[in-house]
Amino acid sequence: MSDEPDPRDFVSQWQTWHEERERLRSRPYGFLAITGLHWLSVDSERFDDAPGEWSSDGEGVEVLLGDDEELIIDDIQVRGRHRFDDVDENGIIAHFGESIVEVCRRDGNFMIRPRNPDNEVRLRYAGTPTYPPSTEWVARGTLEPYAEPRPISVDATVEGLTHVIASPGEIEFALAGKTLRLVAFNGDEADSLFIVFTDWTSGNSSYAACRFLDVAAPDADGQVTLDFNRAANPPCAYTDFATCPLPPSGNHLAVRVDAGEKAPSSST
Repeated sequence: MSDEPDPRDFVSQWQTWHEERERLRSRPYGFLAITGLHWLSVDSERFDDAPGEWSSDGEGVEVLLGDDEELIIDDIQVRGRHRFDDVDENGIIAHFGESIVEVCRRDGNFMIRPRNPDNEVRLRYAGTPTYPPSTEWVARGTLEPYAEPRPISVDATVEGLTHVIASPGEIEFALAGKTLRLVAFNGDEADSLFIVFTDWTSGNSSYAACRFLDVAAPDADGQVTLDFNRAANPPCAYTDFATCPLPPSGNHLAVRVDAGEKAPSSST
């Protein structure tokens, strides 16, 4: 019996993945709805796309709302002065009218990112082009773990910002007739992996800065499957207000990976 997947099932499963990516990307408060990225300082500042005057003392965030302004935080109405403590990279969400404001932290600095479902970027989004799905771009690899997980520092799409992300090891695999390696980061799911990479299509048919690839947890022998048909654009491919990590040193593949998502078209 062949271990090769049924081509019809393979394409159908990929199509489901692609439709879910598009759904998440264009949801009302997704990153296409972001209207601004505002770094905060000790000086109070008012922004056009969020109520209140915002500041940060380096430990938390404070907002002073005007008499006719309010925020809803965890279903609680907030007026006047409010302090956000315990702000991390996941952020705290506050609602105002039909919009929200994300209060979050990056590299020790605090910022807010308002999001409005009627943002023009979201309303004019026309979808992301892709390469045709093919089993040619599915590779088996081996996770070669480090003796201890390593914190790896990478640059971000925002100048001067750095991400430090835990890496359990490197994946060795064969693709397009070459033996290749990629540094892997810890993924969102237990024992899953996350890869940030570029290849010879980057800046041509695919997005220049990088693409993302989720990889399921290794099996008992450390074997993993890399399905490059599911290589996805980062949020920064669509908005200037994202803080995406860039690939670590060495994560440029010396092959063309004609699989996954292409660069967004000018109509997105």
